[in-house]
Amino acid sequence: MESASVAEATALGRQRWLRLIPIVFVTYSLAYLDRSNFSIATAGGMAEDLHLTSSASGLIAASFFAGYFLLQVPGVLYADRRSVRDLIFWSVLAWGVLATLQGLLSSVTALIVVRFLLGAVEAAVLPALVVLLARWFTKAERGRANAFLILGNPVTVMWLSAVSGYLIEATSWRGMFIIEGLPALVWAFVFRAQVRDRPADARWLAPAERDAVDSAITAEQAELARVVEPGERHPLVDALRSPTVLVLAAQYLLWSIGVYGFVFWLPSIVKAGSSTGIGATGLLSAIPYFFAVIAMLLNSRASDRTNRRRRYAWPWLLAGAITFYGSYLAGHNAFWLSFTLLVLAGIAMYAPYGPFFAMIPELMPRRTAGVAVALVNAAGALGGFLGTYLVGWLRNATGSDAAAFLMLAGTMAASAVILFAVKNPKAKTA
Repeated sequence: MESASVAEATALGRQRWLRLIPIVFVTYSLAYLDRSNFSIATAGGMAEDLHLTSSASGLIAASFFAGYFLLQVPGVLYADRRSVRDLIFWSVLAWGVLATLQGLLSSVTALIVVRFLLGAVEAAVLPALVVLLARWFTKAERGRANAFLILGNPVTVMWLSAVSGYLIEATSWRGMFIIEGLPALVWAFVFRAQVRDRPADARWLAPAERDAVDSAITAEQAELARVVEPGERHPLVDALRSPTVLVLAAQYLLWSIGVYGFVFWLPSIVKAGSSTGIGATGLLSAIPYFFAVIAMLLNSRASDRTNRRRRYAWPWLLAGAITFYGSYLAGHNAFWLSFTLLVLAGIAMYAPYGPFFAMIPELMPRRTAGVAVALVNAAGALGGFLGTYLVGWLRNATGSDAAAFLMLAGTMAASAVILFAVKNPKAKTA
């Protein structure tokens, strides 16, 4: 009887993974699709049709992150206090409309405005989903749960790079924007129907499993409350006064300069260096993300098994810095060596995401954890703006990719070093 009850608990435990993880994965995938396909459009004829320089393309792409930065905290406060489900439903609807609209515009000013609004409505999606997973999964599960969420990033860019190039060849860059923006309009209603804010609200979850999950997470929070004094201030004030949050925000800003400088400009770098068509360029650009998915899964599983986070983050970031520097040394005349190093850089930049986003709620009490994630992600938005714009500006100013690679190497190295300033909370003595 005891073994049967253990087996039943295990089966019930899988229900959370089977019901929630595919939903959050697809949701973040669609968000990342509609923010990232601009890079393929730029390499696939948009820049020529609209007479855009590298600096102008970078500015249009970077305007997304201005909106993304501004609504991070307000969005997650709404999600934390009211409903993750409602916030994401309306956000997905809005970004589907805006993403489709990109295919109908020709004005640089209009594109900047639409990209800004697209960033604004997507702003709270990632931190809100991290908050949702923290309500549904225990500390021992959270690294893998967050890794599956953030896998929406490299998996999307992988198939986006491979498919969008051929979609542009079959239609145009305008057709690609319209076709890839429409699925979000349908998915908003799927998300609303399938997701509940807390285990207690899920009718499909057995009462015993609801109680077990709630009890485990409550116990974890009680232990965290013993070592972290939450105070009576507004959660935003507590988060802003936390050295841990400020250090993580600075670290993630530098990391995001590398990630978004890489994501946005890789297709253009590959197209210029390999002299292939946009279809083959898309396939080549997908290679780093295929291996990044494998690295993310393995790294997050190892992090959960050891219950260590930092040691599964900083070595990868340092490896990213080294490979970017190697691409700088290889130069434009050794494209295939440089490209191989860029593949390794992509793997290294993505592998730490699961442990990193699992670490934040584990360092903060529940009342400030959501705001802390939003602040860190907002800093990442600034990094995304800087990485996207500065790589374009450096390519335009120098006529090569070398200076951009050198900058990305420096920011990735700094992001690895800063992680050592993150301290685990110490227990208060009686």
